[in-house]
Amino acid sequence: MKDLGAWGHKRQGAARFSARVAILLCAAAFSFASLPAKAANEAFDPWKLQWVDPWATSSQAEVTESRVSRSTIPTLGDAGFWPLLRAMSMYEQIQEWGGWKPIPNGEKIEKGMRDPRLALIRERLVATGDLAASGGDPNVYDESVFDAVRRFQSRHGLTPDGIIGTRTLAAMNVPVETRIKQLAVNLKRLNEQSATLGRRYVFVNIAGQEVEAVSDGRVELRRRVIVGKTDRQTPEYESKITFIAFNPYWNVPQSIAKKDIIPKAIRDPGYLKRMGIRVLSDYGPNPRELNPYNVDWSSPAAERLRLRQDPSRRNSLGTVKIHFPNPHAVYLHDTPSKSLFGRNARAYSSGCVRVDKVHDLVAWLLEETEGWDRRKVDSTVASGNRMDVALGEPVPVYLLYLTAWVSADGVVNFRDDIYSLDKRVRTTSLTE
Repeated sequence: MKDLGAWGHKRQGAARFSARVAILLCAAAFSFASLPAKAANEAFDPWKLQWVDPWATSSQAEVTESRVSRSTIPTLGDAGFWPLLRAMSMYEQIQEWGGWKPIPNGEKIEKGMRDPRLALIRERLVATGDLAASGGDPNVYDESVFDAVRRFQSRHGLTPDGIIGTRTLAAMNVPVETRIKQLAVNLKRLNEQSATLGRRYVFVNIAGQEVEAVSDGRVELRRRVIVGKTDRQTPEYESKITFIAFNPYWNVPQSIAKKDIIPKAIRDPGYLKRMGIRVLSDYGPNPRELNPYNVDWSSPAAERLRLRQDPSRRNSLGTVKIHFPNPHAVYLHDTPSKSLFGRNARAYSSGCVRVDKVHDLVAWLLEETEGWDRRKVDSTVASGNRMDVALGEPVPVYLLYLTAWVSADGVVNFRDDIYSLDKRVRTTSLTE
């Protein structure tokens, strides 16, 4: 490992930070030093020994069938920071062992097939602990390799179907040096996060496309989310959730009106009526409602009109909006388009965060607000009535972009850098 003390001040004092890093690395070194000389030499060759993921609780990490992890360990704070630091140390050890060899592209490989690339694939999976070294024909795609591929896919955000196709090979061929850089970037992000997160808080992992609700250091709820497209990115931001809007209006942001709604209105003004979108003269307190058929939608003046969608099953915000002050006009909300939550890659929004099974999160946010429970949340939604409910105590919310983290079972997770933000993070003190 390199000198991490230089940027450890925010999380803790530099001396304490450096001391904890030193203890961690000394413990790792001792585990090898305590071996007999012959075993110690062999321990650094992952191809000769049954090398397993040294930061995992088991070499046979399970592939979860759940849409999200069931772990109660939060991603932010020390619970996420120190395992990621150790993972970076271990990947540097893999680099010293020689990393892994590139695997040629070609036709997809399915269980039971023979392919000369499978020998390299086995080595690649052994290198990061996805596969325990075993016997058998190295060119046959057998059950053990199939299970290992599914584990690898799961922790890289790929569909865990066991089919070795273009995307799986691309993830396997990311060099160890790049993975170390990725771990360093995210370690820095976690280190720069506030050390005091709050007793209760919500964390949205933008790149990981999940949300966590944490209370007293324990994740009580985790759900999938849909985040912004690459050209309408969900911003990193810290704020506090202050109120829930039930059956909300959607005041269409001018940027969305210009890019999405007005082009449709030019072709067919009736689209606005079908979608329950009212056309208002201005953004003042007493605007006039206009007939969409009487508006020249091709005029620049049309961009200055206010568009507001009434509460309904077609409303883009769905049945609830979770509000927190921010200059980006983003929030967490429901959606009428539930099917997108079933996809592995979920960057489809215009910047806001759509939450799967959002009523669960709303009930969690309101559980310490007098007079509110899950039954009242459901009945309020069912009523169709507009209502804003202030939280008894604002709840901190953190929107952070993490492309690498360690889950509770010790498995290192990587995600695509969908916004190409990793390259903007300086990690000189970590990697040099």
